[in-house]
Amino acid sequence: MFEAPLDLSTARILVSNDDGIDAPGLKLLERVARRLSGDVWVVAPETEQSAASHSLTLRRPLRIRRLSRRRFAVDGTPTDSVLLAVQQIMKAHRPDLVLSGINRGGNLGEDVTYSGTIAAAMEATLLDVPGIALSQYISPDGPVRWGPAERFAEQVIRTVTSVPWPKAVMVNVNFPDTKPSAVSGIRVCGQGRRKLGENLVERIDPRGEPYYWIGALREEERSRRATDIAAIHEKAITVTPLHLDLTHAGMLKTLGAAFK
Repeated sequence: MFEAPLDLSTARILVSNDDGIDAPGLKLLERVARRLSGDVWVVAPETEQSAASHSLTLRRPLRIRRLSRRRFAVDGTPTDSVLLAVQQIMKAHRPDLVLSGINRGGNLGEDVTYSGTIAAAMEATLLDVPGIALSQYISPDGPVRWGPAERFAEQVIRTVTSVPWPKAVMVNVNFPDTKPSAVSGIRVCGQGRRKLGENLVERIDPRGEPYYWIGALREEERSRRATDIAAIHEKAITVTPLHLDLTHAGMLKTLGAAFK
């Protein structure tokens, strides 16, 4: 993606999210971005797009609403927002870095396949712009404690962009639900396992027809210490590089032999 450390002081930074243009996490990330660079742009969805994944709007036109000189809202998904930002709004001078978030809630394990926060950083990566997704984990039924993200996001971004990135790689960051003083460290770790959708709630509507709510998580794998899920429960900030090439090398070889 880039070979040398990124000079953030001169970088053009695009900020986006999936919680919408008015989300408190987006405003927090704007503040962090402005501590890194004087050239910060914001292009985010008009409304919340949580769990939108990497969806792209193809069946209707998209509209851009200009809020100020470098702040725009798009009536589409996080993917739409980043695509329009890079290819239209900022086409004369593309961003050097895309920051997505800070999401209200963690993006751990299989969340990365559903998350619009991840998708915004993924779209940037596909457009050959380094992308970092940032999320603030929330304990069940707890308030959002933005303190760890406020305190450590700048440090994490500076460190992540100080090293070269290979092509088709983005970085996923999660901040633990704790006081900033209780954060146990920053841990580079792999993707864990936890599955959405196993808790389906069936109810009956006023017409007597059944309907369903997809309930909360589920089952979390905490036994493997090298994963993002284990680390977040140990009050660590998690940093996970994600590769957009989903090809499984071992199975590729096995199938190649089977079809000979």
